[in-house]
Amino acid sequence: MRTTLRLSLLLAALGAAPAAAQAPDAILTLGNGYDISPNQVYGRFNGWDAKLDLYVPHDTTRTHPVLIYIHGGGWMFGNKEESAFELLPYLAQGWAVANVEYRLAEVSLAPAAVADCRCALRWLVANAKRYHLDPARIVVTGHSAGGHLALTTGMAPDGNPFDRECPYSPEAHVAAIVNWFGITDVADLLEGANRQGYAVGWFGPMLDREPLARATSPLSMVRAGGPPVITIHGDADPTVPYQHAVRLHRALDAAGVKNQLITIPKGGHGGFSNPETIRAYRAIFEFLGRAGLTP
Repeated sequence: MRTTLRLSLLLAALGAAPAAAQAPDAILTLGNGYDISPNQVYGRFNGWDAKLDLYVPHDTTRTHPVLIYIHGGGWMFGNKEESAFELLPYLAQGWAVANVEYRLAEVSLAPAAVADCRCALRWLVANAKRYHLDPARIVVTGHSAGGHLALTTGMAPDGNPFDRECPYSPEAHVAAIVNWFGITDVADLLEGANRQGYAVGWFGPMLDREPLARATSPLSMVRAGGPPVITIHGDADPTVPYQHAVRLHRALDAAGVKNQLITIPKGGHGGFSNPETIRAYRAIFEFLGRAGLTP
């Protein structure tokens, strides 16, 4: 099903208050109409339909850059509908947006979520012509576990084992990554001082978690020629240690990959103030603009 509606109606449906808390008024200037294709099945895994919602500007005279949004929730909770207001800054700028859901731990343990998001990327590339998308201008973003999945989606090279289940074969490359306080060292959260219950739950009763934790860690995927990365992270985050962002920043620098770390002083696990959020979004759009990624 495809429905044409105005962005103003989408804002009204989602509620203006949550959106206003996430982005500056300038970013929320209403744009042109969008064609919305909800619940598109991009794969079927373990008898479970993996779906995404696709928002495409109504202008069919040109191709559009694509923002892939991946929700957080510690790989255990959340859904694409609850996070829809996070799409608004990009919709207001005129981006096409794909809001992706993936297998949570209750459906499949690690690394299913990583594999699903890679398959969503490949689905978008395979359907780029149909939806007037530009496969050379795909940006992926997410918060927390969604930030981790945004990083693995963009940083994993073609031919990696996470692509094996994907029903679509075209090569898929990400032009940039916007990482909101994502996990970069999964193993760090399984044992020791930084142990987190959500990370332990993602692996369940696996006997040998360490190799898979390393394989699903963005730090293990850093390589020369990788996509540019901008990271936003609070330095008082109790859920994903701030050092995850610092270590990624240093590793990307060492590999010669363009990147930027935006630190939110005394910032926790999201919930940033309006001025802090405005500063972050300004930095994001400037970063993407320098990379030639604009609608």
